[in-house]
Amino acid sequence: QVQMLESGGGSVQAGGSLRLSCKSSGHIMNSRAMAWFPQAPGSEREGVAFIAMIGDHAYEDFVKGRSTISKDRAKNTLYLQMSSLQPEDTAMYYCAAGLDYGLTLRENEYAYWGQGTQVTVSS
Repeated sequence: QVQMLESGGGSVQAGGSLRLSCKSSGHIMNSRAMAWFPQAPGSEREGVAFIAMIGDHAYEDFVKGRSTISKDRAKNTLYLQMSSLQPEDTAMYYCAAGLDYGLTLRENEYAYWGQGTQVTVSS
């Protein structure tokens, strides 16, 4: 069974930076698309950063230019580097592995999920 464990969340002030990590069991990121889906209180989970098996990536407009998704295949770890954080970035951040290897922004095409890591940004 695939397991994914996020870390790196925390509390920062507006303008600060964080790097989230997601370590997966096995080598799933060698064969699947991966993504980060934050969920703010009272809101639905929405993807913000996506990376395909071969490395092409996409970002939701709100984080574009402020965030970078990457992965280390040897460490089976997915990253999300976030900078210029704003209070609106406050959310539980989940990493996800897709059903397939191609780049996809659709939540229903992600099959495996971690437990989340909390990011809180104060003004």
